[in-house]
Amino acid sequence: MKKASLLALALCTMSLTIARAETTEHFVGGDISLLPSYEEYNTPYYDQDGKTISDVITYVHESCGWNAIRVRLFVDPKERGNSKSGVVQDLAYVKKLGKRVKDAGMKLMVDFHYSDCWADPSYQDIPARWKGNTSNDVLADSVYTFTKNCLTELKAYGAEPDFVQVGNEISYGMLWRNNSDKVYPSQSKSSNSAGWARLSLLLNSGAKAVREVCPDCKIIIHTERTENSSQTTNYYNYISDVDYDIIGLSYYPFWHNSLAKLGATLTSLQSQLPDKPVQIVETAYFYQYYPNDAKYNFQSTWPATEAGQCAFTQDLVAELLKHDNANGLFWWFPEENGNGGPSWNANTIVIDSWLNRGLWNDNNHKALSALYELQKLRSGDAAIHAISTDANAEPTVYNLLGKPMDKNCRDLPPGIYIINGRKVLMKQ
Repeated sequence: MKKASLLALALCTMSLTIARAETTEHFVGGDISLLPSYEEYNTPYYDQDGKTISDVITYVHESCGWNAIRVRLFVDPKERGNSKSGVVQDLAYVKKLGKRVKDAGMKLMVDFHYSDCWADPSYQDIPARWKGNTSNDVLADSVYTFTKNCLTELKAYGAEPDFVQVGNEISYGMLWRNNSDKVYPSQSKSSNSAGWARLSLLLNSGAKAVREVCPDCKIIIHTERTENSSQTTNYYNYISDVDYDIIGLSYYPFWHNSLAKLGATLTSLQSQLPDKPVQIVETAYFYQYYPNDAKYNFQSTWPATEAGQCAFTQDLVAELLKHDNANGLFWWFPEENGNGGPSWNANTIVIDSWLNRGLWNDNNHKALSALYELQKLRSGDAAIHAISTDANAEPTVYNLLGKPMDKNCRDLPPGIYIINGRKVLMKQ
């Protein structure tokens, strides 16, 4: 027998009493962490018609329907040496950019890398300033103190985040001292119980700081094993003792396989963790020069052209709209914009290579059509507002796209529905 939440049960009574109202907002945007560096070089940004965009942040909000921006934050990016690039986002940088985002009326996501350089599945290096003592308790205190200090300054500056990532692509753990610190969601938790306990300690230290300084902020735990539903689900089941709100995933088809794989992962997460929304906090696709070393080649489905990139974006949005737990989509490095701006050179900010998967054309600085497609994820929000909320009407059930369902509320499968204009979570 299906069990519904108290809200759903109340809606199904003859009195049609609404016990509690809930609404879910969808978040759409991108990680524009290098935009200020491009602006320093007076790099032009044009819309599709070639008209100058005077302020990119205002433009994506008002003309492209974006309502959130993601910005990465490193500990001491100047300590990175000459091995990496694109790493310039210290606290002072993020405060200024974050305030612009908030002043534009958008949500701000701050992505703590807890490193002096890129943190990802193959690199989770301890910041130079923390290497004096790397015991678990000391590192946990470093995470707490750094997070708390940064958030305190951001808040005082007018750049209080709405979302905080505690770590970046931490599929195998974070702040590695040696291989024993790595965790593997492909294995049982008992195979490295100490490693998982250490990871939970570090994550909860960051989460504690968020709760203290920004109590209304949502905490995201971000991984990237998106093509493997069992590993992704294992991971979040293994950190059930961690305080967080949202599951964050990276999804790049050339690394993470098909949309069907993504869909399977979203379905698995909704089944096993129905109270955790999922956001795609990183995605992108090529509009030219598909790389030869891509793990998966999808050019037959989405050619490496502007039209192909746009088709990928449309298909991705359509897939996410099938899943009630998916409520966010962020493009990674959409501000990439060709010569005259920053790239991946280690010592100077001049163009030496292009990734060719941003949302502006590197050759002519014009916006690509995919830029305008992301906002369609928010169509579900519009559908909700368009539905009648007549309390005297018979219970009418819709999905998140505003499509009437052919079942009454007692016969619905688990998921999120709109009943009499209210968002309702139906549980198994």
